[in-house]
Amino acid sequence: MTGQVRTVDGRVAGRRGQETRQKLLDCLSEMLSTSPYRDVKVIDVARMAGTSPATFYQYFPDIEGAVLEIAEGVAKDAARLKELVADRSWAGKSGWTTAEELVDGFLGFAKEHESILRVLDLGTAEGDKRFNKIRLKILNSISQSLQEGIKELQAKGRVGAEVNPNAMAGLLTTLLSSVSGQQKGFEALGVKPKDLKPNLALLIYLGVTGKKPPK
Repeated sequence: MTGQVRTVDGRVAGRRGQETRQKLLDCLSEMLSTSPYRDVKVIDVARMAGTSPATFYQYFPDIEGAVLEIAEGVAKDAARLKELVADRSWAGKSGWTTAEELVDGFLGFAKEHESILRVLDLGTAEGDKRFNKIRLKILNSISQSLQEGIKELQAKGRVGAEVNPNAMAGLLTTLLSSVSGQQKGFEALGVKPKDLKPNLALLIYLGVTGKKPPK
């Protein structure tokens, strides 16, 4: 870890303290992948990390605070999603490639961070602004680039003025987010990833360009 890491009471944590803090976060992440968020307790996280609840509270006010810390890390990782859309062409076959790579990259990211994204969705649904802020930070990494792509196509006369770039980008990003969070549900319905991805890419391409993808 780099930079200063402070305890709840403001003290700067040393190397061992930073390692303990990170271990607690790693254990919490592991527990969230196998247990419902509301069932995770401080004592269980501390036990898995080989320390005590008192040590946990040195670094985090509660489970929620630790989850938000992990979520901030996921939001930083989401910066790479922007590369899937920013300054990419939406014309012809290049546009179809952009749509495919966006879907593949986003679904991969969502699967990698599935447990934290699920908690963010839960917190947002419950009206917690802290969770919603991080969730929007993640989605905006794509939404803003999609908006710019639509505006560029409008400037070239390829997309009609009746399309609101901000609204369309928001809708498409929400679609991506919703589908990514339901991948297991689609599989239960018999929809395999190899079938899901091209159909989702088709919706993204249609939403941005207003046209069918080239054959």
